[in-house]
Amino acid sequence: MAEQTPMMRQYLEIKSGYPDAILFFRMGDFYEMFLDDALLAARILDITLTSRNKGSGDEIPFCGVPFHSATPYIAKLIEHGYKVAICEQVEDPKQTKGIVRREVVRVVTPGLLIETESLSPDENNYLLALCQGSGDQWGCAWLDLSTGEFRVTELTGAPAAVAEAVCVNPREILLTDGLDVGTLPADLRAFLAEKIISRAPAWVYERDYAGSLLCGQFAAASAEALGLESMPHGLMAAGAALYYLRENRKSAIPHIRDIRVYQRSEHLALDPATRRNLEITATMAEGKKSGSLLGCLDRTATAMGARCLKQWLSYPLVGVEPIRRRLDAVEELLEAADLRDDLVAQLKQVADLERLNGRIGMASASGRDLRALHESLRQLPGLLEQMERLQSPLLRSLAQSIDPLEEIRTLIGRGIVEQPPFSLREGGIIASGYHAELDELRAISHEGKGFIARLEAQEKARTGISTLKIRYNRVFGYSIEVTKSNLANVPADYIRRQTLANAERYITEELKNYEEKVLGAEERICDLEYTLYQEIREQVAAQSERICRTAAGLAALDVLIALASVAGERNYCKPMVDESDVIEIRDGRHPVIEGMKLGERFVPNDTRLDGDENQVLMITGPNMAGKSTYMRQVALITLMAQVGSFVPAASARIGIADRIFTRVGAGDNLARGQSTFMLEMMEAASILKNATPRSLIVMDEIGRGTSTFDGVSIAWAVAEYIHDVPTCRSRTLFATHYHELTELSATRERIKNFTVAVREWNDQVIFLRTIIPGGASHSYGIQVARLAGMPSDVIERAKEVLRNLESGEFEEGAPRIAKSSKRPPKESPQFTLFESSEDQLRLRLKKLNIATLTPLEALNLLDELKRMV
Repeated sequence: MAEQTPMMRQYLEIKSGYPDAILFFRMGDFYEMFLDDALLAARILDITLTSRNKGSGDEIPFCGVPFHSATPYIAKLIEHGYKVAICEQVEDPKQTKGIVRREVVRVVTPGLLIETESLSPDENNYLLALCQGSGDQWGCAWLDLSTGEFRVTELTGAPAAVAEAVCVNPREILLTDGLDVGTLPADLRAFLAEKIISRAPAWVYERDYAGSLLCGQFAAASAEALGLESMPHGLMAAGAALYYLRENRKSAIPHIRDIRVYQRSEHLALDPATRRNLEITATMAEGKKSGSLLGCLDRTATAMGARCLKQWLSYPLVGVEPIRRRLDAVEELLEAADLRDDLVAQLKQVADLERLNGRIGMASASGRDLRALHESLRQLPGLLEQMERLQSPLLRSLAQSIDPLEEIRTLIGRGIVEQPPFSLREGGIIASGYHAELDELRAISHEGKGFIARLEAQEKARTGISTLKIRYNRVFGYSIEVTKSNLANVPADYIRRQTLANAERYITEELKNYEEKVLGAEERICDLEYTLYQEIREQVAAQSERICRTAAGLAALDVLIALASVAGERNYCKPMVDESDVIEIRDGRHPVIEGMKLGERFVPNDTRLDGDENQVLMITGPNMAGKSTYMRQVALITLMAQVGSFVPAASARIGIADRIFTRVGAGDNLARGQSTFMLEMMEAASILKNATPRSLIVMDEIGRGTSTFDGVSIAWAVAEYIHDVPTCRSRTLFATHYHELTELSATRERIKNFTVAVREWNDQVIFLRTIIPGGASHSYGIQVARLAGMPSDVIERAKEVLRNLESGEFEEGAPRIAKSSKRPPKESPQFTLFESSEDQLRLRLKKLNIATLTPLEALNLLDELKRMV
């Protein structure tokens, strides 16, 4: 370093403090990058890479970007997973001898973005801090710097921590400096591998330090006052998040005024597999919002509302009264269509108050941000006047939380011009009439400029030089410019100031006096305007809590209006939500699929689940017939009801679920060394360990990833466990191609068989999409293969092999699969593939009651008897 220039020594010294960040080193009008930072940034940003000391053998690579347009460059580096340290000149170069002092004023990380251009308007940008404690306890704290949201909880077990992390979906994760990721459970390692990881020193996670940091930020007397006394690991995670934020922002964060402590039991729990399988906020295939439940329901008018809706879907409620309050509000808004339209029109004029409030609090808001706040506040009196017509308790409560902030609106209206300039330092941002001294200085400036114009005309007349010009230069100030061909006519009182190639520049005593007056006024104007702007911004920032509360109220109102709009468009019904174990849905529909253009009408279906007679519905039927769609729609209707939304059905009664589990398909996870079957078994095991009688389970095709006998055995045992074990006994939809499982209804009183109705015509299968009682006679796999375009030779050979298999798969005796060493088997009314075809046919006909058969059942029976023969 000693051999470098003073500037490079300064750069290297500052860079040493930020080895994991790309240093944006301010030099005049540019941010410069050197050495390895330059090589990396030039490649990612696609900008020119050059070098200092060319040809010396000690070249220093460097590149740069203009400081006034650095935001998109910073955003691009952040998108690639890098941090950016912003190093500014903290001294005025004009008043400094030697090297200007520079300091890093903030570090931009993926989880601490505030720039609008770098953020998705309808998604939060979270930093998640994890703290692993003793007894497999995990503290989870997450914050969004752009909005000021800060939450903390404590969970037991790594799977619960992973589930919460997936729900939060952070942009950046903070871990303890000494934590070895390789020692963590596989699921957590896999999740962390997909995220940007940052570290905080181990001493930051000390309980006393974390507590003092949080108490200082939130003006609390103790951790107990914050509600964190019983959450030591949550306390340490929250302290680490706040430490990391302060270390990188290096400035006050007054808009983070509250920390919300919550228990996961306050909300319907959804594990990562369920979130993925139900496509709640993103599709499985492409990870897009379109095609998900969120995409289906999002009719919000504001960015705040869009983020709030996503959070409601991620954290459905389990309390009956809060759910009913939301449903009553949606019902009232649904019935008041004209009022709803008026409210939407006003909400569309409201900017993102949460993020505006964040930028104002962090002193990074521009004049345009303040005007956006002003225009938003202008909508609130009219909006509140409209809301006076609403009567539901929740809507009345939201109206009370929305503060019109009239004094803030008046302050901004008086102080900030309607069209503020982008820059805060060059004047033109403070409105006329706001400050007497500023108005006086502006008058002097305007008068001085008029004087310059009059003086130029006067000097032209006095000297007879028609081409004479009075020009302004930042370095030399005002001067009288005369071309060399007219130098002979220059008066004696002209004082030479500068020589040009084709002209000379002069100054006079009169011009010099006015120059000092005018330029002094303009410089004073810029300084005074910036000071006044800061004062206005600080006065607005002091009302951060009121702005935050208003933003939350508007966001919730926006979501309720959106849910009412969707309910009206799609003919949703208001569900009855209670504490029972009953899920009863009449004419239920899949909220996403019914809106897709699939070339056929969506067929509604009924559902009855309870803990007495219909605990487990065993659903059989061919592929593509609609089993998975049916099961998912039941889960989504339950979730929507607990969010407080109307649901796609003719009627619905939803007994509150504490958790929803799904085991729907899987793919190999080679990174974890897990096969499809292994992943399937792990997910099923987790369900059986965590399900309760209040849970809803969707189990689709369990056991199909191994041999037929193994698969049947596992699926059978799982279904028995769900039915028999008192601590589980969950309401369950169980789809299978193993027709042997339909025999369970003969030995288990709360298991009922259902199938998807189909019809065959000329060896073709027609899916009727209707769920009916009973079991399927076969799976129609060959017919589905034909629909998929399988070559006809393969289809014919498959039919031949199937006939060969069917002819040899019967033997004398009762169904052996139902036998158990623990209990005598009950007589089964179901006839299975384990009896001889002749005995099966005779017994089937003997027990047949023709008088009760419907035409469709008769056709299905005839097909069944034909196959037996």
